[in-house]
Amino acid sequence: MNDPRPQRLLGKVVVVTGAARGQGAAEAEALAREGAHVIATDVTESPGCRRLDVSNEKDWAELAAELREAHGQVHGLVNNAGITWRARLGDVRPEDMARVHAVNVTGPLLGIQHLAPLMPTGASIVNVGSSAALTAHCPVAYTTSKWALRGLSKAASLELGPRGIRVNTIHPGFIETEMTASAVPAFREANVRETPLGRTGTVDEVAPLVVFLLSDESSFISSAEIPVDGGLTAHGGVKSVSDALRPEPGG
Repeated sequence: MNDPRPQRLLGKVVVVTGAARGQGAAEAEALAREGAHVIATDVTESPGCRRLDVSNEKDWAELAAELREAHGQVHGLVNNAGITWRARLGDVRPEDMARVHAVNVTGPLLGIQHLAPLMPTGASIVNVGSSAALTAHCPVAYTTSKWALRGLSKAASLELGPRGIRVNTIHPGFIETEMTASAVPAFREANVRETPLGRTGTVDEVAPLVVFLLSDESSFISSAEIPVDGGLTAHGGVKSVSDALRPEPGG
């Protein structure tokens, strides 16, 4: 049976970075199902993706020129591409900081700078942050980059708001992706213990929020920061204390 609901993004041109796999791929697929013309990009050579190094300004300039020629306008940008580096405070090096920030902060900045001029009133930008941006997460380069992305989102929402362009940030918690799978098992276990819902999340639980924020249904939402983390960041680190004091079942 065909779905009778209208496609919420029909006719909209949307760019998604880091779309070759994981969360980015799920976002691109969800947007396409809602009728968007999705330009999926990734730094790796991948079927269905246009190559784009988000930290390279020349790459962004070339993409913007292509989009101007082919479509005239861009209605949405999902700054999803990101990398991590798990060195702690005493071990992280300046070059580690620079590399991570180039992708996680400068990349979204360049995307906004080059694509916002093509955006009409009603366009929407979604920056993908992290629960690390709401906490004192121990990987210093990654955490500081995501905190910086919050500042970029706020500044962009202020600057672009008068043009009717919205900028919002989502903050996924532990989502099952290749990036999180590369961590040691103890990292996953600790996240599950600290998550009130008691489990990890999936990419399909993040993608619908991206669709909503790019659709006209969120037309008066800008500068919002929305965790998608099962309650991980809500308890301010006191979940372990709460669990320790919780009466045993039947006690």
